[in-house]
Amino acid sequence: MSTATIAPQAALTAKDFATDQEVRWCPGCGDYSILKQVQTVMPTLGIPRENIVIVSGIGCSSRFPYYMNTYGMHSIHGRATAIASGLKATRPELSIWIVTGDGDGLSIGGNHTIHLLRRNFDVNVMLFNNQIYGLTKGQYSPTSEENKVTKSTPMGSIDHPFNPLALALGADATFIARSMDRDPKHLQEMLKRSHAHKGASFLEIYQNCNIFNDGAFEVFTEKSSKADETIFVEQGKPLVFGAQKNKGIRLDGLKPVVVELGSEYSESDLWIHDEHDFYKAQLLTRIFDDSRIEGHLPRPFGVFYQAFRPTYEEVMQAQLTDAFDRKGAGNLDKLLAGNETWTIK
Repeated sequence: MSTATIAPQAALTAKDFATDQEVRWCPGCGDYSILKQVQTVMPTLGIPRENIVIVSGIGCSSRFPYYMNTYGMHSIHGRATAIASGLKATRPELSIWIVTGDGDGLSIGGNHTIHLLRRNFDVNVMLFNNQIYGLTKGQYSPTSEENKVTKSTPMGSIDHPFNPLALALGADATFIARSMDRDPKHLQEMLKRSHAHKGASFLEIYQNCNIFNDGAFEVFTEKSSKADETIFVEQGKPLVFGAQKNKGIRLDGLKPVVVELGSEYSESDLWIHDEHDFYKAQLLTRIFDDSRIEGHLPRPFGVFYQAFRPTYEEVMQAQLTDAFDRKGAGNLDKLLAGNETWTIK
């Protein structure tokens, strides 16, 4: 009797997650880097491509599904989170990634975003924040700074901008983090952490729009300023920053303050990051100073907060199982007929 030998599947690579579609973003757009990091990370997750779904809304970032060799859907404006919720509820085994922007996810889709987070579906939200509407050619967005001069605000925006991570924490998201397009290693790590979290992960990614809002995050990404203007938080480690690692943040009561490390203060005096501390996470998300103002705090990056509670799809399935065990299989016709009928003559 002959036996068939099944050859082991070759390990996937980043190229396996790239499609044959021409990537069509503006030359120099930060989306190229984000796409590259996602394609690099995906093979390390050990998930078959047919079990991965990329869902997007409308915007420059929303072309993402065309370039990922997985299942995907380019959906409608602001509704990617709603569509992903329905998919996860019916197919909980899938790894679902939502690609959205500061306009798509926080303006027309803001309502859907906050409810996805509070419900805690086990999905991953990647919010590309470039502080502008790029696809429609340069109008101000919900994250644009005050007095922003754009095509839709020629005298400067009078809106107060959203702080995306503070918004997510207020919606009781169980995982919030921030990274940037120009730090590939950090972005890859944040993508892996997002995937590892069981529940709704919300990852804000600073993404440069070099056509309509070039340099919006330059102070955080350029070598000449990055060390002094950013602080990368890590679990259990003090909040240290600076080109010489000679600065830190300590808490003066509930107020974060910058101190010089040396004779008066050491690392033992600093704020120790605990990503499970909800109250400190609220303070951390509020470190959102304007870098142009003297005495400002550095902008934090990393995992701000992580908590664990049952996912929506788990609770829903448990409820369905309980109902079936107690009542047996349902009868749709009987349900629709109700308990009372009328005869019309």
